[in-house]
Amino acid sequence: MGYRDVYESWQRDPEAFWMQAAESIDWDRFPSKALFDDNPPFYEWFSDGLVNTCYNAVDRHVEAGNGERVAIIHDSPVTHTKHEITYAELQTRVASLAGALRAKGVEKGDRVVIYMPMVPEALEAMLACGRIGAIHSVVFGGFASSELAVRIDDAKPKAIIAGSCGIEPGRVVHYKPLIDGAIEMAKHKPDFCVIFQRDEEVAELIEGRDFDWHAFQYGTEPADCLPVEGNHPSYILYTSGTTGAPKGVVRHTAGHLVALNWTMKNIYNVDPGDVFWAASDVGWVVGHSYICYAPLIHGNTTIVFEGKPVGTPDAGTFWRVISEHKVRSFFTAPTAFRAVKRQDPTGEFVEKYDLSCLEIVYLAGERADPDTIVWAQEQLGVPVIDHWWQTETGYPIAANPVGLDMLPVKLGSPSVPMPGYDVRILDEGGNPMPQGALGAIAIKLPLPPGTLPTLWNAEDRYLKSYLEHFPGYYETGDAGMIDDDGYLYIMARTDDVINVAGHRLSTGGMEEVLADHPDVAECAVIGVSDELKGQLPLGFLCLNAGCNRPHEEIVSEVVKMVRDRIGPVAAFKLAVVVDRLPKTRSGKILRRTMVSIADGADVKAPATIDDPAILDEMREALATIGYPKR
Repeated sequence: MGYRDVYESWQRDPEAFWMQAAESIDWDRFPSKALFDDNPPFYEWFSDGLVNTCYNAVDRHVEAGNGERVAIIHDSPVTHTKHEITYAELQTRVASLAGALRAKGVEKGDRVVIYMPMVPEALEAMLACGRIGAIHSVVFGGFASSELAVRIDDAKPKAIIAGSCGIEPGRVVHYKPLIDGAIEMAKHKPDFCVIFQRDEEVAELIEGRDFDWHAFQYGTEPADCLPVEGNHPSYILYTSGTTGAPKGVVRHTAGHLVALNWTMKNIYNVDPGDVFWAASDVGWVVGHSYICYAPLIHGNTTIVFEGKPVGTPDAGTFWRVISEHKVRSFFTAPTAFRAVKRQDPTGEFVEKYDLSCLEIVYLAGERADPDTIVWAQEQLGVPVIDHWWQTETGYPIAANPVGLDMLPVKLGSPSVPMPGYDVRILDEGGNPMPQGALGAIAIKLPLPPGTLPTLWNAEDRYLKSYLEHFPGYYETGDAGMIDDDGYLYIMARTDDVINVAGHRLSTGGMEEVLADHPDVAECAVIGVSDELKGQLPLGFLCLNAGCNRPHEEIVSEVVKMVRDRIGPVAAFKLAVVVDRLPKTRSGKILRRTMVSIADGADVKAPATIDDPAILDEMREALATIGYPKR
């Protein structure tokens, strides 16, 4: 069956569709039905089933005779090390850690905070929690003590599992002092900490509270998998909230297993045994879904990569990893490709490696501009496909389902909604918008399995954040449109749609134009306050390496391009050249922070920012064009 048939089969009978998908998971008790809708809008999936995540991700592959298959490849250019772990080895390691946690009092429903660099032990910690029914909450390694403390107080973990340090190009990030500081600040105190000591830094342990990773496990009984109810939380993942307080997205166990397993073949077109690489971090949702869980549940080999797209050691590191480990399906963020393109615009590094193993590339994390997609397609000679999803959904809302049938690629669109997602475009009043019109993207309830059923200890906030604005719908917070072929276009975050003299304009549409300039490697457009027009667009341009043309010329050219392609209505007259854009560690551009700086507001560096020093660089660049206005 092709995409249209599969989507229609879901529309016709969602219950039958998801029950059939559930048959690919190994259950201790198969659920009596898929959707439990007796307490709307708090929908649940497969609630009365009994199942274990770790069993499905590890043990069942060993029992099926695939214990010698490689489960995890760790490739760490920052430490100059590489090694492989088979499914059988992974089973032994995870059972040992799970047994040690249980012996120390961690039980079903207890929370464990994981604060780790990109090492296989991070995945082992996640799986060990799932093995005994503990609920993990992974916090990006290197997050500030104050931010870690907020998460400790919200999740109230019994234990923290952490690395002694993280390694960035040219520096060691000291995790242990950050953990000690967070525990000191937090009202809630964990019972104990387990520290994975790295060769690059051996941290000092606090007697009675801290335990060495290996010594902690010595002599303990390995743990078997504990079946849990389908609606038992698998994990909590904190995402930044608009109020500044993080929101704890909850993921229920059974729906998570069923949905992720379905995506691996139908969307990413990989078979068990194939090498799948998502170049992300376990601290983000991509790392949860597509470094740890989905590949292992499906029986793939997953890559844990500890490095950067450029600088570890050069702009060819992605291509080396793909070539060396025979990656079939590669998943990264547009910002990573833009960094590579900026360093190697003509693709000289690509030519150094045999990439014949690579069949397809997927982009997600933020909007993929057509210029970046075209560049990657030309360099790699394979389809480069944008797809769209969120921390809250856990897997793609819209994608090109290559495993069903590859649809024509439309630049600027993540293609079409996946089964389970009834996507609508609404106006401010919640009324449907005509095809091709820009509006708020919403999804008709219930959301499919594997998406968030609520927020951790915050039902009211869940309702207010996602369900209140458009009753009967989940509000994505993104703006876009649907064309005549049913393709979805994500144009901007809802608050990035700017109002210029009464005209609603997408900053994403302007960014597409700027990115098309041959000297522009990366760009962003924000709306700044204007007394006359309400808002005006302001562009930021990062230029390709080696470009030495006068900046005024380039600014003049991009202003003309926007005027020609979007029209005078855009009122695009302001742009400034900068060395880099402020981003989160996962590569998302911090547009809201940029707006605050341009408008002269007091700006506190967001917890997720990659380098706070960039905010001063932004202020200096804006001052050259008279912003903020006095």
